[in-house]
Amino acid sequence: MPLAILRRLRDRTPHSPQPTLPRGAGALDLCVDDPVGLPMAGAEISVRDAGGREAMAGRTDPNGRLTVTLPPGGYRLLVTSDGFRPVRCEAQVTAGERTAPRPISLELAPALPLPEAGQWRLDPDHSAIRFTARHIGLAEIHGRFNRFEGGLWIGERMQDSRVEVTIDAASIDTGVRMRDDHLRSAEFLDVARFPHLQFTGDRFVHKGGSRWAVQGVLHLHGVSRTVQLDTRYLGIGTGIMGETRTACQAVTELHREDFTLDWRKMLARGIAAIGATIRIELDIQAVRPE
Repeated sequence: MPLAILRRLRDRTPHSPQPTLPRGAGALDLCVDDPVGLPMAGAEISVRDAGGREAMAGRTDPNGRLTVTLPPGGYRLLVTSDGFRPVRCEAQVTAGERTAPRPISLELAPALPLPEAGQWRLDPDHSAIRFTARHIGLAEIHGRFNRFEGGLWIGERMQDSRVEVTIDAASIDTGVRMRDDHLRSAEFLDVARFPHLQFTGDRFVHKGGSRWAVQGVLHLHGVSRTVQLDTRYLGIGTGIMGETRTACQAVTELHREDFTLDWRKMLARGIAAIGATIRIELDIQAVRPE
């Protein structure tokens, strides 16, 4: 009975007036439910046309709804949400009409097996540490660090695990030699005084599905700050040499001035600089020592 009441409340929730459809277009009013029939907020929906090209992508609102306006024709939908099995279905868009397909129900996905307790060695040959920043508020700069090492110590409980990564600061690479020299200089990373960046994470918090938050301390430019890596666990596999591997992807954002990296002096000298916020992306594989 409570579930039925919640469904009726959702159906009765007032919606904004529907906009007039563009001439020659139609709309799909999509609805996504969780395994017990409640609205699924934040589900990702990708809509592809008959040629396989993505025509639209978006997320459901707090009522589990998403409306898309498209040219008439047949479309394939992919609905995903972390921790749930993806759902693929088809829908037809008719010019001048709003179509409401049956609600799409997501089912829980089986949990990925966690790594075996013990030490795992980070594999630099199959890992990457990249960053993206604004070029003084204009175009984005993309770069990477080419040399790093580290390891994972998996606890009997995943929450008790630890990770350490040490990065060679001089290995910064944005593809432009002059810019990289500036970034290595005393006005930025100052690699002569601070040759390494180091992250030590000792708190693993499960956020649901394959999502984890890894909290720890980043040592950069002589300053230590607490950092959280928003991490997606990818599971366990076997390499071509028969070795056991585990993998994850992680992202975080750093604010340069938290680490006393100040570009104002560089601007005063006419030197182009990296923007204040830097997005760090990690693709990590680790190997279980035999």
